[in-house]
Amino acid sequence: MKPYSLASSTWDHEEIDAIQEVIRSGRFTMGSEVETYEKEFAAHVGARYAVMVNSGSSANLALMAAARYRSTPLIEPGSEVIVPAVSWSTTYYPINQNGCILKFVDIDRDTLNLDIAKTEEAITEQTKAIFAVNLLGNPAEWDRLQLLAAKHNLILFEDNCESLGAKIKGKSTGTFGIGGTYSSFFSHHISTMEGGMVVTDDEPLFHTLKSIRAHGWTRDLPPQNHVYNKTGSPWEDMYRFVLPGYNLRPLEMEAAIGRVQLRKLDSFVDRRRRNAEIFKSQLQSFPEYRTQVELGKSSWFAFSIVLQGKLKNRRSELIKVLGEAGIETRPIVTGNFTRNPVIKHMTIAPLDKMPIADEIHDHGFFVGNHHFDLSEEIEQLAEVLRVFLRRF
Repeated sequence: MKPYSLASSTWDHEEIDAIQEVIRSGRFTMGSEVETYEKEFAAHVGARYAVMVNSGSSANLALMAAARYRSTPLIEPGSEVIVPAVSWSTTYYPINQNGCILKFVDIDRDTLNLDIAKTEEAITEQTKAIFAVNLLGNPAEWDRLQLLAAKHNLILFEDNCESLGAKIKGKSTGTFGIGGTYSSFFSHHISTMEGGMVVTDDEPLFHTLKSIRAHGWTRDLPPQNHVYNKTGSPWEDMYRFVLPGYNLRPLEMEAAIGRVQLRKLDSFVDRRRRNAEIFKSQLQSFPEYRTQVELGKSSWFAFSIVLQGKLKNRRSELIKVLGEAGIETRPIVTGNFTRNPVIKHMTIAPLDKMPIADEIHDHGFFVGNHHFDLSEEIEQLAEVLRVFLRRF
């Protein structure tokens, strides 16, 4: 059987050539390639500003820190931030690392994104923000989230690390909140080896992000800015530290690769969407295999399957069968994150029952999607699933 992997390289000679150009330039740390890539990325997704960092995890860290230290803070220590119970670990850590309290809310069983009704029920006087996630390429219900945020005077943040290229009503995901984050790790829609991006239309947040990214200094800011105006003395302004920042700077190589990958993104997403149509058509007649319901135009990071009916408690058996057939699988992100041992080290609001997140945790898994034709691999997957179903 043909191997069906979780991820694959999206590079060809163009990315290698871009790396060689950087090597020839002799400039490797953050410079003109990063600046150009940021502008091209912002234009591509329809944002005013973009700030590149060294990973999607760092993008979330930079966004939360910038929200805290913005000239008019968006969050403060003790603020309660609503998050979905299913996402990657570094959606959550930066919220705690900036002194805020995580309030976990269950997800919608079909879209796998925040359950909007339960989100509204979870809002208290301490709630200051919602950090929503577009899971596995699928846009969240942003119309309802924006109305909810406006009704309760909440800030919206957006983790779009798994969903570059997705849109809803023609608007790119990652641009619905005051700040949105992206990842360009190997397994994602585009790959820059390691890399992440934060986008925003908010100039004070943008300036704060640029300072937070590099040591909390003023060096990368314009003379007049929303963080700390420069003195006009180049010698003093090179080493003036004004915020408790980090070193999250990306490399010139990563940005050069990103510029090439960005030009290919639309074709990558188009192929992923065509693969998704094949996947859905193959599984639609088997209710025991529940798949993610698309909102807007998903960029289909991967294909999730939740076992139900007579297969509900047979995931371990199925995973073994799929592995023997050369089909790689993994959990749906982290499952119900609150069931991970690390939760004891985190500051969280009291937990309600989260039956859908638990269902994902106990009975769900996903298989990969790619930027090339997966017709043969998906047909193979469907045949293995059909044969397995007949056993029961």
